[in-house]
Order: sequence, then C-alpha cells, then structure tokens
Amino acid sequence: MLRYEQNKILWQILMWGGSWILVSFFLTNGLESPQSFARRGSASLVGIILVVSVNIRYLVPQFYFKKRHGVFVLAGLALIILTALLIHSDGLPWSDWFTYQRRSSSGFRRGGSMRNMFIGVRWLNRMIPFIFAFLGSTLVEISWFINKKEKENLATELKFLKSQVNPHFLFNALNNIYSLAVDRSPQTPESVIQLSEILRYMVYDSNAKVVPLEHEINYIKNYVHLKNLSDPNRRNIRLDLPESVAGVNVPPLLFIPFVENAFKHSKIESSEDAFIDIELQVDEEEVTFRVVNSMPQHEYTKDKVGGVGLENIRKRLDLLYPGGKHQLDIRHLENQFEVFLRLKISRNEV
Repeated sequence: MLRYEQNKILWQILMWGGSWILVSFFLTNGLESPQSFARRGSASLVGIILVVSVNIRYLVPQFYFKKRHGVFVLAGLALIILTALLIHSDGLPWSDWFTYQRRSSSGFRRGGSMRNMFIGVRWLNRMIPFIFAFLGSTLVEISWFINKKEKENLATELKFLKSQVNPHFLFNALNNIYSLAVDRSPQTPESVIQLSEILRYMVYDSNAKVVPLEHEINYIKNYVHLKNLSDPNRRNIRLDLPESVAGVNVPPLLFIPFVENAFKHSKIESSEDAFIDIELQVDEEEVTFRVVNSMPQHEYTKDKVGGVGLENIRKRLDLLYPGGKHQLDIRHLENQFEVFLRLKISRNEV
C-alpha cells in the first residue's frame, strides 16, 4: 500500500474523485445514460484533480499552515471558480459534454431576472464537486498535519527522555560503586555491569520503536538495585516483576518515569516509614503495571513525573495506544501516590 505522506495528492484524488463519481452516479441514475454520465464524470474528475493538486501542493502549505487564513479562503474560492470556468465554459474542446444543461435554459430566454437566477444556480451546481473536493482535501490535510506534528512532538519528548540520564542518580550510583570497590565488596562487578546496561539501554536500545518487555523489566531491576546501593538492607521496596516474558514488545522507556517518580516523591532515602511497591503482570492480552509509593506531607509536586510533565506521558500513551488500548489511572491519596497502567498487547512469538 502506498504511504499517504509520499503519495498524498494521489490518495486525495482517489478519495474525493471516487466519492463524487459514486455519489453523482446514484443521484443522477447514471445507468439511464451511461455515455452522458461518463462524459460528465470525466470532466468533473479533471476539475477535482486540479483542485486537489493545487490545494494540497500550494494553498494549504503556503497559506493555511502559515496562518494566512483569509488569503487561503480567497485563494480557495478563486481556485473553485476558475476550475468551474475552465471545465464548463463555452468554446472549450469538452464544452459539448454539457450541452444538455444549456438546452434546458431555453425556456428562460424571456424574463432576465429569472434567467439570471437559473444561470447562477446552474453554475453553483457545477461548482459543487470542486467545493466538495476543496473542503475534503483541506480537512484531511489538516488532520494529517496535526497528527504528524503530534508524532514529531512525541519523538522530541522521547529523545529528551532518553537523553535525560539524571545526573544526581548517576553521581550517586558511581559514588556508591566506588565505595563498594574501596571495601572490595563482591557486589562491585555486578553493580558496574548494571550501570553499564542502564546507559547502553538509554543510549542505544531505546532508539527502537519497540523493545522486548524483558528489556524494560531488566531496566527497572537495574535502576532499583543501583538506587539501593546506599542501603543494601532496605526492606521497604518491593518488586514483583516476572522473570521471563516471551513475545511481548512495548515502546522503550514506558514504565521508568513512574518508577523515577516513586523514588523522587516518596523521599525513601531519608524516611524510615517510606515505601515503594512496583508490580508488573502479563497475561495473554494485556500488561498491567502498578506503582504505589508513600507520600510525606507537604512534599507533593503536582503533575510532575520523572522530570517530564504528566500530560506528556498521557499524550505519549494516547498516541502509542489509541482507541481504548490503554488505561492510565493516577490517584493521589492522603499519604500515598498510586499509578495503575493497563496496556492491550498482541504476542509475537519468535
């Protein structure tokens, strides 16, 4: 199938030209005079091709997208009128295709106002397919442009998220690993490998559109382990993550903002009563992810998750999982913060 972005003029011509011919066929009962209908349809199709091509190639990008809306409307009206004149004016090679319409006006030779009214209605009727094509192609092009911009913004936000290796987290991890090395702890090699895996995932693996869910799970495990190096005996962080998940792919860095948010707002490094629960479950049709963290009083910052706005995460999910394919519930209770995310999935067994 041809991609719309690369062949949008062709797609629009097929869409609006085909739609108009189909509609006019039923409205005029084209079976009664197929030859006449074919001639009229061909002439109208030529006009639709002209309107759609000029509108998409020049008018929409040069005027509408540059916020010159008044000029766009006037240019559109001029395009429709000129196209109608080009297709339907007398003296042109194809003007005899529409002789049936001119003959019908013979009864109005007397009575100038009535005849002028009839001519005006006739020309308006002739412009209808071109108005139809102009409005339709404009709406589709605007919708496509808005969707493209949303995806570009999403890509920009994702690049920002990928590049956002928290300096504070990185400094603490390196400092804790250094302390392990000084103490000659057997955890040192494993911690260095985990930090290396986090950096590699952020820099390289997350460039893909989707990654195996197992990679996201490993990222969460490594992140939590490195956060815990300062207190290896901590018992108030609970991880319930599956050990193996086959054939499930998800967009990269989808869950970690909520985990970062839990560490940020729970103040778990400085509070003995703080806690974090992270749970991920997978079945045949969906992934459910839940994060609950304690909330110290007067420490809640509204709508901030992992350094990016909560609304940005919602937009990303809306684009990646449209049409009811996800559910995101975020609740701020009296002393805890809870995130629940459900994703519809399709397994691709390798």
